[in-house]
Amino acid sequence: MIEKNLPAIIPLLFLFASLIIPLLGVWKKNLAYPIATLTALASAILSLYGFVFVILTGPINYYFGGWIPPIGIEYVYDHLSSFVVLVINFVALFVIAYSYQPVEKELPGKQTAYYSVVMLLLTGFNGMIITGDLFNLYVFIEISSLASYALIGVGDKKAPFAAFKYLIIGTIGASFYLLGIGYLYFMSGTLNMNDLYNILPHMNDSPTIIVALILIVVGLGIKMAIFPMHGWLPDSYTHAPSSSSALIAPIGTKVGAYAMIRLLYFVFGLNYFSQELAVSDLIAIFSSAGIIFGSILAIAQKEMKRMLAYSSVAQIGYIGLGIGLANPFGFIGAVLHLLNHAFMKATLFMVAGSIIMKEGHSDIFKFDDTYRKKYPWTMAAFTVAALSMVGLPPLAGFFSKWYLALGTIENSSWLFLAVILISSLLNAVYFFRILEKVYMKSPEASAAKEEIKRNEIQFSMLIPILVLAIGLIVLGILNFIIVEHIYKMMPEGML
Repeated sequence: MIEKNLPAIIPLLFLFASLIIPLLGVWKKNLAYPIATLTALASAILSLYGFVFVILTGPINYYFGGWIPPIGIEYVYDHLSSFVVLVINFVALFVIAYSYQPVEKELPGKQTAYYSVVMLLLTGFNGMIITGDLFNLYVFIEISSLASYALIGVGDKKAPFAAFKYLIIGTIGASFYLLGIGYLYFMSGTLNMNDLYNILPHMNDSPTIIVALILIVVGLGIKMAIFPMHGWLPDSYTHAPSSSSALIAPIGTKVGAYAMIRLLYFVFGLNYFSQELAVSDLIAIFSSAGIIFGSILAIAQKEMKRMLAYSSVAQIGYIGLGIGLANPFGFIGAVLHLLNHAFMKATLFMVAGSIIMKEGHSDIFKFDDTYRKKYPWTMAAFTVAALSMVGLPPLAGFFSKWYLALGTIENSSWLFLAVILISSLLNAVYFFRILEKVYMKSPEASAAKEEIKRNEIQFSMLIPILVLAIGLIVLGILNFIIVEHIYKMMPEGML
């Protein structure tokens, strides 16, 4: 049955596509985009099937080569991993479908290589989520990182430097993580996550385990871009090609956040990292600082993609805050915001890419009320995503912030509650200035009686944007169903 092999099929499908695209691209370059899109579609369908199967029958454990762990490598498809796989593959499908025109314009003649690397990126992301082995997780981190460097480095003139900075910082983060799992293996003799969860309580007092935890948190914190380890992110998202920003920004840091959740809650254990060592408090503090820092820096930007990049620093802080709260409401808020932010940021970056396609820039100061007439549906999608980022009900972004706020109240963390409220106001500042320019008639435009004609983006680009924007409304209305499922993901001892 296909479900027994599903944990291996999904990443292998992307890996196969990454190999077949350049081979067929030698024959016909136009095949790269349809192969990538069909692969993403097949993976999204398999992810949905696996998600439903796990809900109805329970987790799937796959052993490579039939070798039982800890000797062999185990892939785990449980409630949490199946949920995150579905999110990233669903978002990736629409971003890839959107990407044809931007890639044609920004990367002429490089389509074959580009989509091959995109498939490799998604191989790494899916592998990171599904694997149940710490060293295998490191391998997939490296695969996804190398692909990210390439996808960022082919952008504008400043992109190679941004990619190089990301490479240096990312290598440091991966090295920290590798050292951490080396210490764990030295002490426990296994790298299987489930085995470690059972073994580590017997050696919690070991200084080696404490050092391993710190190294792993720092390494994954860099991958996740938690403040102040976010230095690679703003330039990378700003200078990368539009399609790369729209793909990496929504799901790249979320995969890092998933790895953080998986290791802290399901390997080291809730009590150990939150009570015995108080690592959770440090994560919450740095994440809160990142929320305020990212929001303020976003206000200071005049270029839309850079504004969205700093906004990502703030938004990943919400997920980090939920992890650090280490209570049921915080966990729900973190996982729910992982989903919501993937939809919101994919929509916003695709809108930014569309404006660049049409106007040749995304300079906020050049926006005016003609945009609502030229690009009515594009700007409507932007408005929905922007209001969701601010946290207005009944849009999806409101509910993840609501559960985070409940988590801060449960812990009596009033400072963190204030951070959430203040950051929502700051979000409103940097998004409403764009909405004001687009929807409020300017005096200059009133004086000019020139008729503005609709010049909407291509249908192939518009549909993915609208689907994700509508998804934000649907996710908001149906959030209670998602929250009910998130309850099933919680680790033992949390409820």
